[in-house]
Amino acid sequence: MIRITDVVKDFDGFRALNHLDMHVPKGAIYGLVGPNGAGKSTIIRHITGVYKQDQGEVKIDGTDVYENPAIKAKFAYIPDDIFYFTQANTIDMMKYYKGMYPKFDAELFSALADCFPAVDVRRNIRSLSKGMQKQVAFWLSVCCRPELLILDEPVDGLDPVMRRQIWSIIMSDVAEHGTTVLVSSHNLRELEDVCDHVGIMNEGKILIEKSLSDLQGSVTKVQAAFAGDMPKLPDSIQVLHKVTTGRVHTLILKGEPKEAEAAMAATNPLILDVLPLTLEEIFIYELGGVDYAVKDFLF
Repeated sequence: MIRITDVVKDFDGFRALNHLDMHVPKGAIYGLVGPNGAGKSTIIRHITGVYKQDQGEVKIDGTDVYENPAIKAKFAYIPDDIFYFTQANTIDMMKYYKGMYPKFDAELFSALADCFPAVDVRRNIRSLSKGMQKQVAFWLSVCCRPELLILDEPVDGLDPVMRRQIWSIIMSDVAEHGTTVLVSSHNLRELEDVCDHVGIMNEGKILIEKSLSDLQGSVTKVQAAFAGDMPKLPDSIQVLHKVTTGRVHTLILKGEPKEAEAAMAATNPLILDVLPLTLEEIFIYELGGVDYAVKDFLF
């Protein structure tokens, strides 16, 4: 759905995007994660056609995005900082969206009203709280029936019940209509529950990009205890990180969990626990590998 190739973007001598490559498969929920300043919002502004790259290609469905109204009609974008017209209420914006998006579903708009009971549709949207404004943005965007939904910090400012409601609506839309979703967020625990693909970004480039299952199956966390000192490990075990507390050794191993367990079992530990890493731990470990200041926070 989205194919980004060798994209470079400079701002007054600062390289915000550094030969970035990225691929979001059609029908995927793709989580874009990275520290502040990694370039997440910058690449999203390229995908939405706000910025034009200095080098490389940004394509949706094989077509360039920049200054392309036909492609932009296929996606809906919810930025972290939402804009509404000064005097507009939700009904006014619904009519505006209906005029902009040929596939806007007015029946769905009415049906989803029960999902957002606290929103006063006749009240000026700018007078609503940030959380209420986010609810209006989701309500309108889903009703556009987009082929691609682009979200930048999507549930920031929402209470836990409404967060769950929003994700339920998004995932139902993906299941029923094959919508592709690109979501940038710092809430890695939440992304782990909804995403099937992940891209980890730092310093203007994608460090690693995989399906979530492949990502979680490529690195394993092991805790082991031995009667004495830890024996020399087989050459087949690639240790990426190790911390020892008393007799308990916590290791990050390269490889699939079952293979790691079999290799460690051969060393005859007294206790052996094999745990797949969470997305948050993988994120910290991957960035730790490029001198991001997190080091031992894994443990």
